[in-house]
Amino acid sequence: MVLSVLAPGVQRWGRRLAAVVFPPGCIHCGGVVEPAETPAGFRHLCLACQAAITWVRPPHCAVCGHPFHGVVNGERDCPRCTGLVPAYGEARTASLFAGPVRALVIELKYHHGLHLLADCAALFGGSPHLLEHVRGARLVPVPLHPRKRRERGYNQSALLAAELARVAGGETRVECLLVRRLDTATQTAFDRERRRANLQNAFALAPGVPLRSAARYVLVDDVFTTGSTVNACARALRDAGAEQIDVATLAHG
Repeated sequence: MVLSVLAPGVQRWGRRLAAVVFPPGCIHCGGVVEPAETPAGFRHLCLACQAAITWVRPPHCAVCGHPFHGVVNGERDCPRCTGLVPAYGEARTASLFAGPVRALVIELKYHHGLHLLADCAALFGGSPHLLEHVRGARLVPVPLHPRKRRERGYNQSALLAAELARVAGGETRVECLLVRRLDTATQTAFDRERRRANLQNAFALAPGVPLRSAARYVLVDDVFTTGSTVNACARALRDAGAEQIDVATLAHG
């Protein structure tokens, strides 16, 4: 009998036994992750790599979520989002896209690393200011174009939104309101200006979905790089009538 058809209690026992007999490897350094090393919920990061995570804590930039270091008095310009005119209110992120977090995202996004969603949930759970930001809101994942969705087999932003809603609790829920109607070239090699041009009119409200102008929507993506993608999504929501729009990401690049 396979594990998937067993009672939940037996499944949990089976997973614990498997972790003892075959301890998972650390996704970042390749070392063994012992069961005693995962009190924070990380299953595929060893203690040393957990300690290497660069968590984002306040104070941080309200536009992109990147942390400000040192004492901040009054307004402060952020060089990482210079020139971005946000169509949303505030962006927050859990960590910086470096070291072990970078390894998690790349494995999840490009190598079908769905087993790493528990570690992503642990990242969300270790970020109180992010959970406060999204709690009770409607989480809107950044959509993939149907071609890319078929190739990958899933939308990692939708999976992350579901984990974030679960960890945040309360009335937080996921609503897939947007579609990507243009199959644009990958953004990886583009600078900020080319990213903005590449995404012009790329997103739209999905046909037939209800949108409440007074509801609070939080766009969810894996990494905030230049902000071009989430900003294009925010404009699409605002054009459709949404008034309260914010952004949440797992990491900041």
